[in-house]
Amino acid sequence: MSRQKLVVVGNGMAGIRALEELLALDAGLYDVTVFGAEPHPNYNRIMLSPVLTGERTLRDIVLNDEQWYARHGIRLLLNRAVTRIDRARRQVHAEDGTVAPYDKLLLATGSTPVVLPVPGRELRGVLTFRDIQDVNHMIEAAARHRRAVVIGGGLLGLEAANGLATRGMEVSVVHLGATLLDRQLDTHAARLLRGSLEARGLRFLMARQTAAILGDADGRVRGLRFADGQEIATDLVIMAVGIRPHTALAEQAGLHVDRGIVVSDTMQTYDPRIYAVGECVSHRGVAYGLVAPLFEQARVAANHLALHGTGRYAGSITSTKLKVTGIDVFSAGDFIGGAGTQAITLSDAQDGVYKKLVVKDDKLVGACLYGDTADGGWYLRLIREATPLAGLRDRLMHGEIGAAEAP
Repeated sequence: MSRQKLVVVGNGMAGIRALEELLALDAGLYDVTVFGAEPHPNYNRIMLSPVLTGERTLRDIVLNDEQWYARHGIRLLLNRAVTRIDRARRQVHAEDGTVAPYDKLLLATGSTPVVLPVPGRELRGVLTFRDIQDVNHMIEAAARHRRAVVIGGGLLGLEAANGLATRGMEVSVVHLGATLLDRQLDTHAARLLRGSLEARGLRFLMARQTAAILGDADGRVRGLRFADGQEIATDLVIMAVGIRPHTALAEQAGLHVDRGIVVSDTMQTYDPRIYAVGECVSHRGVAYGLVAPLFEQARVAANHLALHGTGRYAGSITSTKLKVTGIDVFSAGDFIGGAGTQAITLSDAQDGVYKKLVVKDDKLVGACLYGDTADGGWYLRLIREATPLAGLRDRLMHGEIGAAEAP
């Protein structure tokens, strides 16, 4: 019997993880074609920050080189963006005219960076921070210019700011909110983080709304204007204000899209031959931008592509772990707390450690750690498994080993 044809649109971390899982389950079921819009093999986007700082190169962060695809008989088509899906004929069309037939299709189109709709966004020197090409442009700019502004005080924004500062630039971070990492940290931890980063030379302009990016006569960025009329000078602007699921291809194909490509618990779209995983997906109304949920989705999609038919994705409890200029932060679950919750906190200003654990109905439901994140994995496990704390409650702050040893 001839093998079925599987086409994967997207050569990123989620799509290729699904392919790895599928090969482990049944390596001979499909003839596989992978389309990648970038000219590079699959690489680790989480490691773009060390590339920006100079600690890593692109070669260091490649996850699957071209030889890997060849060894597994995968047809890899790089630098070819897919422009159309013909569901009636079951064909994928690329911009260079390539046509690939499919029996099953896996969409892993990822996300696109949000660009603020402000005047001046098209100026030279206005960049996003999303892929290796963005990083290369930032490295080139840092070698020629002195001042940078990063718009966005979230994970990507702080990593971009740290990388540019490491390369010798004077960096200001502009953030619409009142605190940094407002989705990942409570106000106390965010205040500690800001103080540490300011001590390392970063400047923060909080609760500021960007109204316009200013350019010079040559069409290059020269400054920023805020809604209150204040202006600051800069040679480089990095927009790190969020991501948006890349759904244009799915919409063109007539698939259901609502804040992402809508999928079931089996990672199938409304067309049962078409699966989707990663940042492009909306599952039960939620789009995930962190790698752990994407890998969980990939495992389920592979289970069904391998015709096992038993996997279910029920959503994820997300966690964030970040290291900026030697500062460790971690958060998971409901770390803010609300009605019916109790917070256990430890604050050690001398050692720069802050821990907050949120308990509800004798279960750990959230954790926020600053300075010491060694037990983050254990806390996340307790949250995910809804483990009854019983006598463990008063020993939680000791961590996994300390709780086991403490009287």
